[in-house]
Parts: sequence; C-alpha cells; structure tokens
Amino acid sequence: MGIDRYGTAARGVLAYGEEALLVEFADVAAVMSLRASLRHEPVRGVEEVVPAARTLLLRLAPDADIDRITEQLRSRELAAYEPGIGAVVEISVTYDGADLTDVAELTGLSTAAIVDAHTDSELSVAFCGFAPGFGYLVGLPESLHVPRRSEPRTKVPAGAVGLAGEFTGVYPRESPGGWQLIGRTDVTLWDADRDPPALLRPGTRVRFRQT
Repeated sequence: MGIDRYGTAARGVLAYGEEALLVEFADVAAVMSLRASLRHEPVRGVEEVVPAARTLLLRLAPDADIDRITEQLRSRELAAYEPGIGAVVEISVTYDGADLTDVAELTGLSTAAIVDAHTDSELSVAFCGFAPGFGYLVGLPESLHVPRRSEPRTKVPAGAVGLAGEFTGVYPRESPGGWQLIGRTDVTLWDADRDPPALLRPGTRVRFRQT
C-alpha cells in the first residue's frame, strides 16, 4: 500500500468510560495502521485493541496512565498499512451469486472479470462484526467497489460471499443482509468448539479461490 504516512492531526482520542479510549480516524486504512503499530510497538497500559471501520477501541489496565497513553497515540507516526506476513487463509468459492449479473452492470465488467479481480486480490480482515465470524475484508480493486443493494434481503444463506462498498466478506450464518452476493463457500467461519472459534480475525490475510 505504498509508503504514505498519516499525519498526527488525522486522529482524535476520546475517553470511553473510565478504563478505555476511543481513537477516531477518517478511514479504515488508518485504523489498520494504528492497530498494526500497536501490535509491533505496544503501549504500556493497553490491554486490548478492538478495531472498527473508523475507530479503534483501547481497553486499558486499571492503573494505566491515560494522559500518557493519549499523548502517545496522538503523536505516533503511522506508516501506511502493510499486510501481515503470516499464512494466508484460502477460501474456495463457487461464483454463482444472485447479484453477480447486477455487479457486472454496476462495474461494467464481465462476470469472468469480476471473478478474476476477486480471486487476484490479497485481502486483509480490517475488523469483525455484524455476526460472530463475520470479517470485513479490504484490499479489493476500486473496480469492485459497489453499493449495497437498495433493498436488503430478509435471508442470506450461510456461506454467501458478498461485496459492499470497499469491503468483501462471507456470511457465517443465515441472516438478513444487503450485500451484493457474488458466490458461496462451504467454509465454516465460526465454530464455538474451535480454538479460536473465528476463522477470520483482524489482520488475517485472505485469498479467494474459484472452485
């Protein structure tokens, strides 16, 4: 992702109760950069880091020096996020989603080109949410950035692979949803008997493969 740096003025640090701080950013790339920075150079007193689309929640130790931590967060220089070096999780997908033709119309790409772009991208889990095991994956080319459906579905099947804005992801269970569905997978995203239960966690590298 290049070597640009995020200026220190780009973030706000807010108290979040008595033992947490909320760091606000303009975009998900900056959130991922701060999370990666804290992983490589931890700040004393920070016990847990929880990323979201535009924020990073830091849970602090009871005796943490909040003023010191706040200053360190505001002054830290952040290099543009670089994907991790760990193993890549590969997810096999059958690209026959109900919205594949609509995505082709939205992007001006053929369905084959959509599949190629999706499988050629090395993705990273920016954050998790919505449902246990649901990872918001970033790293798509702009050509695949499409809006959510104007009318969400009341039922999206488990394993459905979708697109929404800059994100792609896999529904871990049947649920309502408004993402554009381009395929499906049999991979289990969440298993309470597995350690850890979630296959995809923040920072995990992912590649999709066509079946």
